[in-house]
Amino acid sequence: MDETRIELTPIGRIKSDDSQGRYQLQIEAAYRPALRGLGSCTHAIVLWWADQMEHEGDLVVELPYAPGVKSGVFANRSQARPNPIAITTCFLLNVDEDAGTVDLAWIDAFDGTPLLDIKPYLPMSDRVMDAEYPEWLEGFPESLEDAAAFFSDPENVAKFS
Repeated sequence: MDETRIELTPIGRIKSDDSQGRYQLQIEAAYRPALRGLGSCTHAIVLWWADQMEHEGDLVVELPYAPGVKSGVFANRSQARPNPIAITTCFLLNVDEDAGTVDLAWIDAFDGTPLLDIKPYLPMSDRVMDAEYPEWLEGFPESLEDAAAFFSDPENVAKFS
């Protein structure tokens, strides 16, 4: 395989405080002009570098939400990947272009995580009406809105812990 060097420059950091329920993207000054127009979107796809996760280098992992099931990392959202690039579709609460902050309803990244990119969620390119899923995802919610209710029910969380 051709060994091409790829360099990524973080555009900011993720502030995450689960105890306070506060989640924010903090954008470096040089990239703040790129926030223009994002405030008119309700959701964005946030790409981040999972630098604080243990990376075993395994390409097949046991799924924490499907006990006893193993899957290749290209078939799941595990952070144990050849390149620890993670994505989260986030509900945007507020975008402050001048301050370079984007307040989120939630993100599954640790505090201080490097932020790689932000893309607007666009239904015409990001939503698939007839998507099919692996059998081990049967019973999981089919949307972000359904997932919020599903995972706030302790009985459901216990099933997948």
